[in-house]
Amino acid sequence: MAQPLDTNQRLKEAAPIESITSAEQHRREAPSSVACMIVTVSDTRTPDTDKSGRLIRELLESYGHEVRRALIVPDEYERIRELLREAEADPAIEAVLLNGGTGIAARDTTYEAVAALLTKEMPGFGEIFRMLSFTEDIGTAAILSRAIAGTMGRTAVFSMPGSTGAVRLAMTRLIVPELGHVMREIYKDDPK
Repeated sequence: MAQPLDTNQRLKEAAPIESITSAEQHRREAPSSVACMIVTVSDTRTPDTDKSGRLIRELLESYGHEVRRALIVPDEYERIRELLREAEADPAIEAVLLNGGTGIAARDTTYEAVAALLTKEMPGFGEIFRMLSFTEDIGTAAILSRAIAGTMGRTAVFSMPGSTGAVRLAMTRLIVPELGHVMREIYKDDPK
C-alpha cells in the first residue's frame, strides 16, 4: 500500500517556485519577537489550573516572543470584546492569543466576540486547525471547533480551543511558525 505524501510536501510540489520564495523572503523580513497578550477564557480556570495559558506562554517565550500581559476572564461576550478593544488601543500589544470558549455550548462566546471585531479574517487558520485536529488529534470532534484568527487594525488575533492538546497543535503547527510573518504583513505598508 502506498504511503500518502506529507501535506507540506504536497503543497511545496504544487506551489509555484515564486510563491515559495516569496513566503520564505517574507519570513526572513519578519520581526523575530512579537509582543503578546494571552487571554484564557474560562469560567472555572484559575492561575493554578490554567495549563493552556502557561503552555502558550512557554511556547511564545521559547521562540523569542514577549508576553506583556496574561489573564483569565469568564466566558462573557462583552468582557472579551472589552479586552480585545484594550489590546487594539495599546501600542505595546501586537498580538492577542485567546484560548477557550470556541465550542458550541451556550456559554461559548469567544468566537462571536472575536469575529465581530476583526478587520480582516484569516480563514485559513481555522480551516487548517480543524483539518489538523481531525487528522492528527481528535478525529470527527474537530467539527465542534470554532477556532478563528485575523487582524483587528494593527493587532493580530488568534483564538483557539482551551484544551492543552488543541493549544499545542495551534501554537506549534500554525501560530509560532507564522506569527512574525503575520506581523510583517500588518506592518508592511507603514511609512519607512
